[in-house]
Amino acid sequence: MSIDPETFQVSIEKFSSRGYGVGYVARPQGKAIEVEIAHTLPGDLIHMEMRRKMRPPRKGRLLDVLEPSPQRVEPRCSHARVCGGCSWQQMDYAAQLETKQALVARLFDCPTQPIIPCEEPFAYRNKMEFSFSENRAGQKFLGLMIAQAEPYVFNVDHCHLCKPWFSNVLNAVRSWWESSQILAYHPARDVGTLRYLTLRGCVHTGQKMAVLNIAGRSELSLEEREQKLHRDFVRTVEEAVLGEEIAVFLRIHDANRGKPTQFHEVHLAGPSHMTEELRLSEKTLSFTISPSSFFQPNTLQAEKLYSAALAQIAHFNSPMIYDLYCGTGTLGMAAAAMASQVIGIELSLESVQDARKNAERNQIDNITFYPGDVGKVLTELMGQPTFQRPDVAIVDPPRSGLDPLALHHLKTLRPKGILYISCNPLTQVANVEELVEAGYSLRSLQPVDQFPHTYHIENIAYLER
Repeated sequence: MSIDPETFQVSIEKFSSRGYGVGYVARPQGKAIEVEIAHTLPGDLIHMEMRRKMRPPRKGRLLDVLEPSPQRVEPRCSHARVCGGCSWQQMDYAAQLETKQALVARLFDCPTQPIIPCEEPFAYRNKMEFSFSENRAGQKFLGLMIAQAEPYVFNVDHCHLCKPWFSNVLNAVRSWWESSQILAYHPARDVGTLRYLTLRGCVHTGQKMAVLNIAGRSELSLEEREQKLHRDFVRTVEEAVLGEEIAVFLRIHDANRGKPTQFHEVHLAGPSHMTEELRLSEKTLSFTISPSSFFQPNTLQAEKLYSAALAQIAHFNSPMIYDLYCGTGTLGMAAAAMASQVIGIELSLESVQDARKNAERNQIDNITFYPGDVGKVLTELMGQPTFQRPDVAIVDPPRSGLDPLALHHLKTLRPKGILYISCNPLTQVANVEELVEAGYSLRSLQPVDQFPHTYHIENIAYLER
């Protein structure tokens, strides 16, 4: 039996940890219910309907803004009331910066430097991943996730976070797909072919890449795959960029239960890779980017982030540096100019291979990369007779923060300085507190706005023993 959704008038009082507005729905009996509502701001008075009521976080859907927050602005994007990507686009950019700055200041007991803003808060992303999806009626969608309704996808016409050519290719590929009989991949049923469309672009070199991600098992025959995925997809992409040079790839996901997922790349057309630069205060570095390579999604802001981070350790004289969770080694290579030696450790073998190639490309000979789990590699290095303690340790872990073994070894290594870069201050502050208990002092904090119109914050913490 269907029940009409309940609607309420609610004042938004704060943000949730995911960047959604939070309000409270009063009940005649019992405690008021806390509700998350996407695309709302503290200070908004809204009309909403209750969606998920059984378990927290309870969700509401915005119906109308009755009285806007003083921080509310008209969003640039027509999808702003639907999209899960830009949760803050309806918020004045100066207010976004103030909110992020205040969050870092509340978490840490240390003076905070003014947040470094993004000079151009639109069209800053160099990589976007769009999902293929179909509903039960067979309607096709190629775009981004609906806010608070993942994994449902809506059709994106134009995304303002990336350059216009991204949207041109996206719309062209959707039109090509809609005219075909190819199915979107359905994870639960393990059927279908198309998974994601990944688009990448370089800021300084202008190079472009398109990657069609497909399932290893497909309803298509080899002949159909050759015709529809190779020739037709390539022609669609090349026409969408008006004949400009673009690297085109097929990336195949082979997923079998009980076995690690394997990826196979097929080069379809154009260059075999892209080349991008990071223009830092000390040196310009050049990087090759393949379909699977990690590169900071906001190139210009990554340059500011790295320059600000390295300024914290500029007082060391030719230090020995350990770069933990080094990824493709970009920050370690940037630090190599001031170091006697840099040791990079990264779990992903692919990333280490890219890092080694890029170090050679930039003629950096005082950096060594080790693949493997950070904690385990440190254990092996510390057991070697030639082991040398670091003067500085750089850590840039995933959102979950430093794992216990790496944190243990970091305290055992006892570097003079720790440069901790985090995309999640909530886990960063817990790690910092543990390092302070181990004898370190938090000397400085530098937040950086890498991702305008989202709640994400990049934060640099520098600690000294």
